[in-house]
Amino acid sequence: MYYLSAASGSASSNRLFRYEVTGLGNVGSGSQEATPVRTSGSVFFTVPYNRMSQFMQRITRLGGKIVSIQSLSIESSGEVSHSQTPVQPSVVLDVLDESEPKESDKGAPVKSKKESKAHGDVPLNIYRPNKPFIGKCISNEELVGEGGEGTVRHLTFDISSGSLKYIEGQSIGIIPQGSDKNGKPHKLRLYSIASTRHGDLVDDKTVSLCVRQLVYKDPKTDQTVYGVCSTYLTQLQSGDDVKITGPVGKEMLLPEDPEATIIMMATGTGIAPFRAYLWRMFKENNSDYSFKGLAWLFFGVAYTPNILYREELENLQREFPNHFRVTYAISREQTNSQGGKMYIQHRIAEHADELWELLQKPNTHTYICGLKGMEGGIDEGMSTAAAKFDVNWSEYQRQLKRQERWHVETY
Repeated sequence: MYYLSAASGSASSNRLFRYEVTGLGNVGSGSQEATPVRTSGSVFFTVPYNRMSQFMQRITRLGGKIVSIQSLSIESSGEVSHSQTPVQPSVVLDVLDESEPKESDKGAPVKSKKESKAHGDVPLNIYRPNKPFIGKCISNEELVGEGGEGTVRHLTFDISSGSLKYIEGQSIGIIPQGSDKNGKPHKLRLYSIASTRHGDLVDDKTVSLCVRQLVYKDPKTDQTVYGVCSTYLTQLQSGDDVKITGPVGKEMLLPEDPEATIIMMATGTGIAPFRAYLWRMFKENNSDYSFKGLAWLFFGVAYTPNILYREELENLQREFPNHFRVTYAISREQTNSQGGKMYIQHRIAEHADELWELLQKPNTHTYICGLKGMEGGIDEGMSTAAAKFDVNWSEYQRQLKRQERWHVETY
């Protein structure tokens, strides 16, 4: 059992949080004395920091909704200091103890049966570099609008002649034609898949990529350098063959829960896996998956014409306003609150309180894809929000990772 005095030896455990929950019937182990305080249909629980995750999972199973969270303080006497009526600690135990792991049972995160099964069925390495699948390019379309920066192509390959299967969030490898400077075949490059498992034609016969041509100046020679594989792909013609390996990856898979909250943070071509998610959520009519949750995309680009798939995204927002939100960070056109360029981390900071509230739901998953430098800014914004509840963001983020609810794929 948890007692206030038991927390005195740990700074992390010595924090309590007051949860307001709606949608619950009577909870408890049968004792009327354990019934929580009710106000206008709300139920209030006092929860120790180290049991927040278990509490949120249990509330979801009971059909409850977390309305608000307030940080409480424990005075030297062991009393809870708060302006409102405190709740007896036994209330927390009645909700937590049923079918929940004990503190000593630390190990792999608890997964739902659906998630465990889905992760077990993930196709991996059907085709390897020594024997790749030969697909065929059937379309190569420019995604950057007039006045934008660089070139980004949406490529679709016919895979109907082989056994290549994949699911949203995975990647495939591409082996470019030709040889390197040592006369050896080029090594494969991995690209996030931008289509659902059913493909853009919804016939299970294609796979699509979102590829930016890499162009940069060599700092030693000042010569313009073109990326080998990205240039090869962006210049493919309809009918050209392409060597494909994979699929690979389990880090960025979507949960099977159709009621989940999906937070997506992308820069540039990091939008690729999120396009696949959104198509599966909103554009396909899948008998085994009908999304009813919330999907929120934060998308950072340099200029408005560089908003990849913009028409698709904004059509989805108009059609599903209660289930999809998109927030842009356009660095060369917008300014942040300090007057500097608007990057994705500034948008995260602006919405940090709302994002923090969403993260308290045990079926919220966050996905980050794009430039590696974006991670630090995101952590900074979330640290500010977490600090308002006296929570250390680094510790909390580690909990999210253990629960497989914080997914990162950056480069």
